[in-house]
Amino acid sequence: MTGNTKALSEDEALKERSRFLRGTIVESLADAATGAVAADDAKLLKFHGTYQQDDRDLRNERHKQKLEPLHSFLIRLRMTGGICSPEQWLQLDKLVRKYANESLRITTRQTFQFHGVYKRNLKAAIAGINNALLNTIGACGDINRNVVCHNNPYLSPIHEEVYEWSKRLSDLFLPQTRGYYEIWLDEKPVASFPTEVEPFYGKTFLPRKFKIGVALPPYNDIDVFAQDLGFIAIVEKDKLIGFNVSVGGGMGMTHGDKATYPRLGEVIGFCPTEQLLAVAEQVVAIQRDFGDRSVRKHARFKYTLDDRGTEWFKQELATRLGFPLQSPRPFKFTESGDRAGWVKDKQGRWHLNLSILSGRIKDTEEIAWLTGLRKIAKIHEGDFRLTASQNLIIANVSKANKPKIQALLKEHRIPVPDEQWSALRLHAISCVAFPTCGLAMAESERYLPKLLDRLEPLLKAAGLEQQTIQLRVTGCPNGCARPYLGEIALVGKSPGHYNLYLGAGYVGERLNKLYKESLTEDEIIAVLTPLIERYGKERLKDEPFGDFVIRAKVVAEVRFGREFHDTQ
Repeated sequence: MTGNTKALSEDEALKERSRFLRGTIVESLADAATGAVAADDAKLLKFHGTYQQDDRDLRNERHKQKLEPLHSFLIRLRMTGGICSPEQWLQLDKLVRKYANESLRITTRQTFQFHGVYKRNLKAAIAGINNALLNTIGACGDINRNVVCHNNPYLSPIHEEVYEWSKRLSDLFLPQTRGYYEIWLDEKPVASFPTEVEPFYGKTFLPRKFKIGVALPPYNDIDVFAQDLGFIAIVEKDKLIGFNVSVGGGMGMTHGDKATYPRLGEVIGFCPTEQLLAVAEQVVAIQRDFGDRSVRKHARFKYTLDDRGTEWFKQELATRLGFPLQSPRPFKFTESGDRAGWVKDKQGRWHLNLSILSGRIKDTEEIAWLTGLRKIAKIHEGDFRLTASQNLIIANVSKANKPKIQALLKEHRIPVPDEQWSALRLHAISCVAFPTCGLAMAESERYLPKLLDRLEPLLKAAGLEQQTIQLRVTGCPNGCARPYLGEIALVGKSPGHYNLYLGAGYVGERLNKLYKESLTEDEIIAVLTPLIERYGKERLKDEPFGDFVIRAKVVAEVRFGREFHDTQ
């Protein structure tokens, strides 16, 4: 690697000595004296798609009882574009009922997470996922994560081609280590570890996580400018001719540290379809070689770009490719988020987009999500598609099957959103936060329903019930729910307190801005009430809320990451 002269971080040393991500994970899993794994193994497990966590609701009480924290594991799947078959759905449903907390959770990267898996069940759960012809490798860790893409089949005949390119991108960056298969699937170990190689990643993989997304205008339903590497499909005369290339997006930051900030990707050129994989490989290789391996808070691709400059990057990319990118092609995003309810495509197939608050699929007294969708999977002949807004598309439903699915929805009290939900609720997303996330500073998933219940009457009174406003809630500043692209965003600061950000672009083309700091839940409503009232009275025709608060000089416009912390 060519870009570092400073001392490497401990995480880099750990990867170097990990024997291609094996560490002592087998020994940690076998240790029945604790529900945890060794600290180094907990870091390495991320590359295998699992995080060690503990129940923070019980942490203090267990400490008083001189018990170790109640450890469990999150398992995240690698599932390009979020598409799975009914058979795979049923297998995952079976696994979460047997080994997890009886819930599936749709993430903002179009994949599933299991929560509450105890160490003794971890191997069986991951093996079961692989038996469903899915996997978890590279879903976390310093590696290319799950590739997200436009996958709504009723919106464009090009969607299937875009999805196929996304799968090829995902396959390109799969790690080659056999350690994953030895640990979880009992593959015979490699005879001599020193002879094993990672032809692309090397022993130390990437400096930090890397995210790729593929968008299909006019729909920016994956927030392509939040991705480290974004590809924007260009269609001419109903034919996919190539992709505009966007680089340097990323959401995470740290409270109080102005050297950290969210950043939007910037479009640097166009490549024909046949050049896509070569371009992607060299973009990621530049970050591999020049990303900061000394300071992890400074290790994301966005900082590499800002430190060295976009022009330097374009020249380095051209040198490695042997050709420069072409000039970007015109494109325009007009829509963000998901369309709700039943939609019929030109082939006569039906597609149902169900809005699932925070993506949490579990049975409650009000809605039998898990049971109802299990029964639908048993009769469904199409597929299931997860969205980057944590929603679910029951896709490719035949005319004959539609009434059967409708009956099952009604039986299990599953709401069809265009009939029962406000536009704000339809598009709201959140991270998990408490009780399992170790980084959480405030509630998120558990707070979102209460927040919506308080905001929806305000919108109704202002005549805005069906006005789409992008609402994002996270329990910390790390950006898992892409909060800095929310027209209204709440970022946890401490228990019960949130920073309020306003003014992001409706289609993801502009960051938001800090408006008020460390607000209580009551203060949030008090601050938003007059702004919502003003918006209802003063907005221009078709003016998004984010544009309004900038035009009204409530907050300043932010288009570049380094402007994010400016006080003006």
